[in-house]
Amino acid sequence: MGRAATGRPTSFDIAYLAGVSQPTVSRALRGDKSVSEKTRARIKQIAQDLNYTVDKNASSLRSQRSNTIALLFFEDPTPDESMINPFFLAMLGSITRACANHGLDLLISFQRMEDDWHVQYQDSHRADGLILLGYGDYTLYRERLDQLERQGTHFARWGSVTSDSSGSTIGSDNFGAGKLAGAHLVEQGRRKLAFLGHADEHYPEFAQRYRGMCQALKDAGLTPDSSLQYDAITTEEAGHAAMQNLIESGQEFDGIFAASDLIAIGAMRALAEAGLRVPEDVAMVGFDDIPAASLTTPPLTTIMQDIKGAGERLVETLLAKVEDREGPDNRLPTRLIVRASSGACPPVPPAPAPPKPPKQPTA
Repeated sequence: MGRAATGRPTSFDIAYLAGVSQPTVSRALRGDKSVSEKTRARIKQIAQDLNYTVDKNASSLRSQRSNTIALLFFEDPTPDESMINPFFLAMLGSITRACANHGLDLLISFQRMEDDWHVQYQDSHRADGLILLGYGDYTLYRERLDQLERQGTHFARWGSVTSDSSGSTIGSDNFGAGKLAGAHLVEQGRRKLAFLGHADEHYPEFAQRYRGMCQALKDAGLTPDSSLQYDAITTEEAGHAAMQNLIESGQEFDGIFAASDLIAIGAMRALAEAGLRVPEDVAMVGFDDIPAASLTTPPLTTIMQDIKGAGERLVETLLAKVEDREGPDNRLPTRLIVRASSGACPPVPPAPAPPKPPKQPTA
């Protein structure tokens, strides 16, 4: 990618000399604040040295909005072949409605971690920005997010608010949700709470839920036991395996907080196989309130995330990025949905007694 046929310098010449991408040069020459001040100054100096002038007509075409957003799902292990977490599928409807309310078109695509998302969408002007759902191990995903930030790609994602300082992430109050779950189990008389799910930097949302549960125990004068935390990703198989490992460890526990409903469903199956009853022997709380949560036996107590609010906030955050303005609040509240698995459902009232037969007249 060298000089144009006319011999005039191009933005690609500047990009080569500055050691950046061509889209970064375009943004820098427009004064886009997504490019650092130091990089903008270097690019402008190189442009001046080359006597580069911006093609106003081409610049105008490049700056036009497509009024389209690209929603990118990423692979998540699932029991079926969809490879999409059911929680994110539930969020799709609210994102679609939010786009319609803003007069935006929505492209939906399934992506792999190694794909160049920005090249396929924003940099090719197919979309004004990206919404990212699902990521797996955050320590691997973080590098790609940093790359998008450096390239000035407009994006919004669902994830852990506490692990992101860019303002691009919308998420639930995971710590508060963990406190809700832990306090509820303690209120049911449970004292030895286990947590199924990763609790480190690889899965920061899970880690916050675990810390919230531990705080609820401390608030109740109880000591959290870190040996009752078992790693699990968001699949039934992982929940089943983690529960089996906990049972086989011989440790005492009477309550489980699972980092997702899928983990909880797998754990309930493992408890049943071991002859342990839910909630009589072990109380169970999940997270997400996916449709299957109300269909388990017994129905699963869980934490509900604000799916409608999530879709609206993701779209509004992305538009704020595109329009270079302040975005909305990035943290959403959660709600405890109480069902029978935690032993807290009100007892079913007894059936009314049949009416007494009328007295027979005496002779």
